[in-house]
Amino acid sequence: MDTWKKVAIGAAAVVVVGGGTRAAGLWGGSSSENSKNLSFQLPTPIQTLDISKNTDTYSGTIIGNSGANLMRVDSKGKAQLELAKSVKVSDDGLKYTVVLKNGLKWSDGSKLTAQDFVYSWQRIVDPKTASQYAYLASGVKNADKIAAGKADVDTLGVTAKGNTITFDLERPLPQFEYLLTFSNFMPQKQSFVTKEGKKYATTAATSLYSGPYKVEGWNGTNNSFKLIKNDNYWDAKNIKTKQIDVQVVQKPETAVQLYKQGKIDRVLISNTPELYKANKNDKNVSKAPEATTAYLQYNQTGKNKFLANAKIREALNLATNRKELTDQVTAGISTPATGLAPEGLAKTDSGEDLAKFVAPGYKFDPKKAATLFQEGLKEVGESQATFTVTSDADSPAAKTTLDYLQGSWEKALPGLKINHKFVPFSQRIKDSQTQNFDIVVSLWGGDYPEGSTYYDIFKTGASNNNGQFKNEVYDAAVNKAESTDALKASARDNDYKMAESALLKDSNFNPLYFRAGYALQNPKVTGIILNSTGLNQDWKLAVKK
Repeated sequence: MDTWKKVAIGAAAVVVVGGGTRAAGLWGGSSSENSKNLSFQLPTPIQTLDISKNTDTYSGTIIGNSGANLMRVDSKGKAQLELAKSVKVSDDGLKYTVVLKNGLKWSDGSKLTAQDFVYSWQRIVDPKTASQYAYLASGVKNADKIAAGKADVDTLGVTAKGNTITFDLERPLPQFEYLLTFSNFMPQKQSFVTKEGKKYATTAATSLYSGPYKVEGWNGTNNSFKLIKNDNYWDAKNIKTKQIDVQVVQKPETAVQLYKQGKIDRVLISNTPELYKANKNDKNVSKAPEATTAYLQYNQTGKNKFLANAKIREALNLATNRKELTDQVTAGISTPATGLAPEGLAKTDSGEDLAKFVAPGYKFDPKKAATLFQEGLKEVGESQATFTVTSDADSPAAKTTLDYLQGSWEKALPGLKINHKFVPFSQRIKDSQTQNFDIVVSLWGGDYPEGSTYYDIFKTGASNNNGQFKNEVYDAAVNKAESTDALKASARDNDYKMAESALLKDSNFNPLYFRAGYALQNPKVTGIILNSTGLNQDWKLAVKK
């Protein structure tokens, strides 16, 4: 969403801000009083509880655990019925008919209806909402026209009659079943949203919940709050944990210390190489599933004449030793990126990892890079160039990443000077969206296990194409995958392969590594469902023995 889909969900590593441990007041109380409560850590504060507007992984984690959708991903990565009693799809893939379970309620006890889903889908595509995730609805009848301000929201192909919701699509969407699990398409109650107005979902009290938990104690800025069991949730009888304490912890080292003191039940150790090396042999270490790519975006709007030059961008790509960078920044935990789509995202029709199949052949060739750089400089009438690389001030690996890029690029490309710019995570997101950067370190986590969750990022005009480049060959390949080849898995795989090749040919971005995660988890805690896409930690069935 990230990333946690996504939504750009961080910089070159997990983003960490906020702070406090016992001083924040979360860890108070007797051990017997809190022994069955779960305690989880977020490495950055949540930004919002607004289902339509959220774009980051950590807000999505809280939204996903306090909300429910028509379907929910199970421990095997399959979409299963949740608020839906049945989901049927037509033979041509253009109509989904969903019947809701009976007696569904919101956390305040009011009735949860099919119309609440219609409203949520309308709200995300409504230009007034300004959702960065409106594009996920593309393919639903009139969604693109509505998002472009060319049709009314009530013409969207999502309608309700009684307890039945009908989705009319303009083209088959192979990922649609997973959209019915996605947090940004969870139901919203229109009368509640209207009543709260601009305050809606800016605090726990101005939010309404359809899922296993409800949020308490979040005032919009504080770094400790709770998830309390939602007794009005349809499956409340199977929710065994009454309270989950959530704390934002500033430093990864502090989080691990709290884990070892029994005050956090799960914590990442792959945030920094030192943490991983110190804890990798712990018997409670496990690999956390990931489908996440770290990459560089180049500002190609023309604001920077150097980065508008294809030879200079290619030179930067060829001067990037991804293996060496990955080893230095992540101690070899992660894998050098071979393209945009990461390992572990999806399989091709033949069963091969999609990332391996589509890899277009990124190379490290400093000699050719130097030649291209000089040719590019001549084309723009300069003898030297200066770039500022932006990354997150609150990312443990950000300085290492930028130091490496500066040293290796300046060595390989005489005449190049690299400056660093570190800003808070939220500011980096804003700077990316407003093209207030030369080069920015970005990270994308897949929203669902299908290639389009990545290839939609860089379509012309897409909200997360922060470099604002236009690549006609890329657009054509992705559009073909999502239209004529949507139900032809093998052809769709080849379309994605062509899209990757187009990105490489024009050097539109620079893939760095596919992130891997390792975590320590309290052995007494079971039932956490970990997903490589979408909701990366589902706490619905989590329980402490």
